[in-house]
Amino acid sequence: MAAGLFEGQYVWHPAADDRLLANVCVDVRAGRYRSAHEALVETRGDAGLRAHRSLVLASEAADSDLTERWLDEEPSPEAALLWARVAVLRAVRAADTRDERAEALERIALAACDRAAAANPADPTPWTARLAMARLHRLSDPAPRGLLTAPPGPWRLFAHILSLDPWHREAHHRFLACFFSRNGGSVNAAWDVAAFLGQRAPVDSPLRLLPLVALVESYNPTQLLADSIWEQPQWRSTALAIYQNWLPAAARYRFTPVLDLAYLAHALVMGKCEFEARAVFAATGPYASRMPWSAFGEPAEQLSRARRACGLPVPP
Repeated sequence: MAAGLFEGQYVWHPAADDRLLANVCVDVRAGRYRSAHEALVETRGDAGLRAHRSLVLASEAADSDLTERWLDEEPSPEAALLWARVAVLRAVRAADTRDERAEALERIALAACDRAAAANPADPTPWTARLAMARLHRLSDPAPRGLLTAPPGPWRLFAHILSLDPWHREAHHRFLACFFSRNGGSVNAAWDVAAFLGQRAPVDSPLRLLPLVALVESYNPTQLLADSIWEQPQWRSTALAIYQNWLPAAARYRFTPVLDLAYLAHALVMGKCEFEARAVFAATGPYASRMPWSAFGEPAEQLSRARRACGLPVPP
């Protein structure tokens, strides 16, 4: 990972410092898929990078017919994967906007995920894409032992993904989202699942951030002392442990994990740990993500406010 120095402006592009991916995004927007094929083939041995690149490319390709053309002209596991990603993105968008085509698009997406999984059975990404649609339904598999609230959910699908990759980052975040209040869950269930999943992960894993994600999701500015919760010993110690154990490991990533770094920086700033937050912002470089900042206001303003608290420069 080499985020680069902050030069006075935020870079919001999801490719961050994955230069190859950024260049492929330009090709995809121009209707060319050859470089996308090469970029995804390169990720066959790296599930995290494969998830990241396929998700970013799907966001670029969702409003065009590129994936359909690619699958028709040069079918491959990579073409099937990007088609599944695009189909799921379209289905979720349609469901969220109550589009009359939502059910049909969901059937197409499920078939696309099945095709991608069959093309590469060892790849957890098609199953993770399928998990993105789980929040559209109240799946009621019983929870395993160890959860106080024992919330039902898509546990079987999640377990299958873990059989392919036990620490798949995106899958854990997709799964946790199924228990958010806005998706029919509850604050207590989300905290319970986040703690359960985070505690079982290695100490240097980004999955240790899951409780901080649930904390942001449960933020309610109308509650008394809502902004002070991050100063409580439980949450401050959680953020500091992630800073000590995960941040050094993040330097070995093939791309800057901007979203995870943002959640950590946010928790440290809110917990009055500005010294540690400075190091996280330094690791992030100029790259920025909408979350978690958008949960508290306009994201650029909130990010600048946090950087100022650490004595760091912000855009003019």
